[in-house]
Amino acid sequence: MAETQIEWTDATWNPVAGCSIVSAGCTNCYAMEMARRLQAMSVPKYRGLTRRSGKRTVWNGVVREDKTALDIPLGWKKPRKIFVNSMSDLFHDRVTDTFILKVWAVMRATPHHHYQILTKRPERMGALVHSKIGEVLPNVWLGTSVENADVVGRIDYLRTVPAAIRFISFEPLIGSVGAVDLHDIHWAIVGGESGRSARPIREEWIDEIFDRCAMHNTAFFFKQWGTWGKDNKRRSKKANGRVYRDKVWDEMPKASLSPSIA
Repeated sequence: MAETQIEWTDATWNPVAGCSIVSAGCTNCYAMEMARRLQAMSVPKYRGLTRRSGKRTVWNGVVREDKTALDIPLGWKKPRKIFVNSMSDLFHDRVTDTFILKVWAVMRATPHHHYQILTKRPERMGALVHSKIGEVLPNVWLGTSVENADVVGRIDYLRTVPAAIRFISFEPLIGSVGAVDLHDIHWAIVGGESGRSARPIREEWIDEIFDRCAMHNTAFFFKQWGTWGKDNKRRSKKANGRVYRDKVWDEMPKASLSPSIA
């Protein structure tokens, strides 16, 4: 599970497997179907993490800590951007504080990598970083997912977390987020949903985020239109591409920023 096609990272590292649906952005999560496939391929880590609901595969709430995966980044000598837990959420309530601290120890021991941690549970992330971690590692970026206006409150939790880089994944963007406050947010990733059941994205929703990024000097990364194009027509995500406002936006946060403590 190292190499990845995710445009904003180089590799994935999954010391945790399994999750739970918490909001509308989880509905078509690619990781649920991927977990089912990995179980079919007899990968023990992914056994029994999902169930069928009609024609869909969904998480069943089982979350598994994989101690054998902890040392994987130690063997990667070439510096990489590493997305932590593409198949789960490190701050799920069934992941123990002790295990999270072990993940932090690996990140501390590998300063040549940059780690990107994305959660839908930023309130727990903030509480744990404040109470049990404290230090700001310059190579650890902390982020949250925001799919529509219903969950923009996650950003306020994120803003309080001590981190070198704070970022938001507006993917899948399935609704307007309005005049979102990006103060003290260093990076925004925006993308539409893909797949058979993908929900449409609207250009005006992207415009809202783009304009706020410009206002707050937040790096803007447009990942994809997804299944629904700029013209609101359904195609493959490859056909719809990544061009927004006549260019490809691959902005990254300034990793050299001094650690920021809110």
